[in-house]
Amino acid sequence: MKRSYIIVLFFLIPLSISAQSYQLLFETSYGNFKVVLYDFTPKHRDLVLTAIKDDVYQEAFFNRIIENFVVQGGEHDDEIAKREVNLPLVKRKRLLPEFDLRAFHKLGALGAGRDENIDKASFLNQIYFVVGKPVTMEDLEKLQNQKGIKFTDEQIQAYLTQGGLPRLDGDYTVFGEVIEGFDVLMKISKTNTDKNDAPLQTIKFKVCIIE
Repeated sequence: MKRSYIIVLFFLIPLSISAQSYQLLFETSYGNFKVVLYDFTPKHRDLVLTAIKDDVYQEAFFNRIIENFVVQGGEHDDEIAKREVNLPLVKRKRLLPEFDLRAFHKLGALGAGRDENIDKASFLNQIYFVVGKPVTMEDLEKLQNQKGIKFTDEQIQAYLTQGGLPRLDGDYTVFGEVIEGFDVLMKISKTNTDKNDAPLQTIKFKVCIIE
């Protein structure tokens, strides 16, 4: 007789994270999940809160999906580039990065997309979630040497036990994380895509602030 084992992955949410001021509900055709916004990245927190109130994320799409990497949504890079080319006299709006050692690219992290600008400034209406891959201590040590950084004990523990994308730390701003419904995000990350990483089926999402 074969025995079946069910492995459940629990994310331990530190008290410092659960005590943040704002939580969001992402509603998708795959199900819903909840996100907490970090108070220690206030400019990015307030940017997304304003966007939600302005209905930016009422009929949004996940438009770039790479398994074991990211699920990206909001305004697409191509849309931003086209708009800025068509309006060359309009200043390109970006938000300067907010790097904090407590905000890093662990599994389920919420980050702000950007282009290759020297300031590492974020797009205003593009977000992504980390659905990264397993990380080894060798990976972390190599990154520390390459980038001249030092991972904290909290970061090392999270990366080794959960995985993520540590190579993005210090280059892209993380300003929140999934706290409930991570399985929904993982389902989305396994969606079939075309050669440009766009999902073959439209995946809409709506975001609201949990009062």
